[in-house]
Parts: sequence; C-alpha cells; structure tokens
Amino acid sequence: MAKNAGKPKGRTVHIKNKKAYHNYELVEKVEAGISLVGTEVKSIRQGLADLDGSYARIINSECWLVGCKIAQYSEASINHEPIRNRKLLLHKNQINKITIKLQQRGFTLVPLRIYLNDRNLIKVEIALARGKRQYDKRAKLQQEQQKKDVARSMKKYRH
Repeated sequence: MAKNAGKPKGRTVHIKNKKAYHNYELVEKVEAGISLVGTEVKSIRQGLADLDGSYARIINSECWLVGCKIAQYSEASINHEPIRNRKLLLHKNQINKITIKLQQRGFTLVPLRIYLNDRNLIKVEIALARGKRQYDKRAKLQQEQQKKDVARSMKKYRH
C-alpha cells in the first residue's frame, strides 16, 4: 500500500472563524457550497480569506454570506471586490429548516470555516448558534485551564 494513501493531495485549505467557537454555543452545523468568481477561488486556495466578523443571512429564501473578506488575487488583471455578499448554495428544505430555527429567539447563522472537500470543491461550514454570555465564556476558560493543570500534574507520575 502506498505511503500517501488516504491523505489528500496538495495543500488543504482551512480558513477558520476562531472567534465563533468562543463567542457562540453551536447547536447545528451545515455544509454549504458557495458561489464564487475565478479570482476568489484562487485567493481562497492560497489561504487569503478572513471570516472574522462575517455572518450568514437568509434573504428571499436564499442564504447569503455577509462580511467575508477574500483578498484580491495578485496575478489577475481583472479582480473581484474583497468584501461582497456571496450566495451560499443550500437545498430549499435546508433553508426552510434553518429559517424556522432562526425565528426562535437568540439564534444566528455563523460561518465556521471555509475548506476544500474530498472532490476539491470549496465549501463553507455554517452553524446555527446561540450567543454565549460573558460568564459562560469565563467558565469555559476556567475548565480548560483546570484540565491542563490536571494533565500537567499527572504527567509527573506516569514515569
């Protein structure tokens, strides 16, 4: 069996929205395609995109990604706008399901990451999320610190 069997060829692109994991409690995740122009695809493949401060919104039964910054491709003569609304490609039943949940109090659509799937297509993972309170964020940080401390102290006794 070959050494690289099962591993993706080339460089994988993972652009993450790290603040989303800290600021929101993620309820349900959905994978969506995204409508892009050629220079945007090339920029994303180079990893030149930013999801900070972006969100998804449903307008006229269509899902749109708002506030995502994709840098201009340096080697192109005609380029795209870095910040523009981009259409997310979802099935109607997925959009209807999300719309119903968004009408409930406190839910929002947050993009988590942009990545290449196994067929080399660019996908966006969006999540139905509920905002965390400040004390929830502090409690989570304390729990993580306690786990690190316990792991550090247990490491001494493993030998």
